[in-house]
Amino acid sequence: MSEIGVPTPAALRPPVSAAASDPSKFGRVEAEGTVILHAPEGDVVVGQWAAGEPAAGLAFFGRKYDDLVVEIDLIERRLADHRAPAEQAEAVLTRVREALAQRSFVGDVAALEARCARVEESVEASRAEAKARKAEQREAALVVRRALADEAESLRESTAWRATTERYAAIVEEWKALPRGERASEQELWQRISAARTAFDKRRRAHFAELDGQRKVAVGRKRELIAAAEALSTSTDWPKTSKQLRDLMTEWKAAPRASRAEEDKLWKRFKAAQDAFYAARTATEDAEQEGLRANVPAKEALAAEAEALLPITDLKAAKSSLRSIQERWDRAGDLPRGERDRIEGRLKKVEEAVRAAEADAWKGSSGGIANDAFSQALERLIEKRDAAAARGDASAAAAFDQQIASTKALISGS
Repeated sequence: MSEIGVPTPAALRPPVSAAASDPSKFGRVEAEGTVILHAPEGDVVVGQWAAGEPAAGLAFFGRKYDDLVVEIDLIERRLADHRAPAEQAEAVLTRVREALAQRSFVGDVAALEARCARVEESVEASRAEAKARKAEQREAALVVRRALADEAESLRESTAWRATTERYAAIVEEWKALPRGERASEQELWQRISAARTAFDKRRRAHFAELDGQRKVAVGRKRELIAAAEALSTSTDWPKTSKQLRDLMTEWKAAPRASRAEEDKLWKRFKAAQDAFYAARTATEDAEQEGLRANVPAKEALAAEAEALLPITDLKAAKSSLRSIQERWDRAGDLPRGERDRIEGRLKKVEEAVRAAEADAWKGSSGGIANDAFSQALERLIEKRDAAAARGDASAAAAFDQQIASTKALISGS
């Protein structure tokens, strides 16, 4: 093909190799501008030069040859470095060979054809290597797929529901990322994964359906307990209701659990009913205890009156005075809890001192007289204990029981 030579801007030309060819060895430019290539088949007209000196024309057509050399050199190096696939190299090779066939340059045709032949061999070698590498990758992918199938089957009986569900999703993503291989083998392995995952999902759904049923039962039962607690929340029968609420708490703990969110809501309602009762009971008791504070001055005075009997010099007079103090003590009413032990303890010390004095007197007198005195004292203590029990004063009744026991010990010892 004939071509008129026009200089190409340097910016538009491909980079040339460091060692440019010498076009004068492979062609010439006639005086009238005809450019001749010394090709293996003979001289070939490749174009016309009309832009200056013949030497410039020869250089122009030589650069076109050098550009082809650069292309073939670059793709050869990229093939060697595994930076270009065989398909890309084959496209470059086709383009260079088309340029060789057109004879639109001046240069060593035989050398370039030899380079093309060498690149073609490299392309075939690269293609074979890529094929082998791809086969190796497919085999490696098949090994990974078998491992994923084995893992999927090992998880089908798992009860770690969330973690296993997440792992199955990850297995699917890992499977998708692997290079494709032999279809039949892949389908067989995928069926194993799919079957294992389906079996696990079926068990998981059944498990949570059962849990859902249990939670509904739990919610129903705990709502019943809440209703019972709310019905008791306004009761003023403090001892009986306290026991009933304790029993409800025992039943609450034994009942199955609902979901965490439901359990929290139900517990708040149940506890609110309990708190309402106990708050009312505490308020009532506090009011009662506050009312008992009016008895403190009288009992303080009685305790001081009893303490004035010590030391005992006249046992009979002391006993008579103590009986009067005890009778007035009982009529004075109960004490608040915070003051009870302190004030009653003062009277108890005087009572113990009188009993000790009686014991000493008994040892120095006839046993019959002492026994009569102790028997009378025992009868009075029993009457006082019964009276305290009748009015609901458990603390006073317990104190009298201790005195009764001590008196009986003295009588039996006589």
